[in-house]
Amino acid sequence: MEILGVDIGGSGVKGAPVDTKTGDFIAERFRIPTPSPATPKAIAKTVKKLIEHFDVSGPIGCGFPAVIRQNIVRTASNIDKSWIGTDVVKLFMKFTKRMSRVINDADAAGLAEMKFGAGKNQKGVVVLITVGTGLGTSIFIEGKLVPNTEFGHIILNNKIAEKYASDAIRKDKNLSWKQWAKRFDKYLNRLEDLIWPDLFIIGGGASKKFDQFAEYFTVNAAVMPARLLNDAGIIGAALAAETMDDSLDKSLISNEKLKPELDS
Repeated sequence: MEILGVDIGGSGVKGAPVDTKTGDFIAERFRIPTPSPATPKAIAKTVKKLIEHFDVSGPIGCGFPAVIRQNIVRTASNIDKSWIGTDVVKLFMKFTKRMSRVINDADAAGLAEMKFGAGKNQKGVVVLITVGTGLGTSIFIEGKLVPNTEFGHIILNNKIAEKYASDAIRKDKNLSWKQWAKRFDKYLNRLEDLIWPDLFIIGGGASKKFDQFAEYFTVNAAVMPARLLNDAGIIGAALAAETMDDSLDKSLISNEKLKPELDS
């Protein structure tokens, strides 16, 4: 099935039509800079531009950098605070005139890695960590997603973990890969103390340099780099839309509803 996958990030909104049977892009991915301020209306308009660029029909799937529970944005750690309380699915359906599925961005990346990447055929408990501006996490138990985990926000060295061990912190403090890896290893060990996974998958931008820091990890669990790299979020978002809830109200794409959402 061909579905447009969209990955909404702090610096860019990226998308591509995905063959959900193979995980391959059907067309080259396209990126639009994230608007500033990244309000609900501005992001919805950007997603609409992506759809117009590819001229595709059918549903869309979006990975979004927040907890999404029952289609409502519940957190705003790295996005505009005006998103909290927004029904993001209704909003996107209104603007795009497409059936839409929206999930946490790390969960989207995890879905892709579990089906097509480093997590394929893995048993037990698997934790994917996206290492970038923050630390996103997704957890799978026997292949089933436990949605909306926020283990990047546990306390580590008296700080929120992503303020201590993210790739952004590595860059800001000009840490070597070895120096940063020792911080990140503390984070992995803390997670292992809490949930004892069988496998950690390291995704996000840092995964490209995995060979430069993997030797410094001391956890018992296996640690592997993500295979799909920056494409995982797009692929996973498309996979999420493939299993869209049939109970979604298709009338939400009409012009008669969601007036409050349009003003957000």
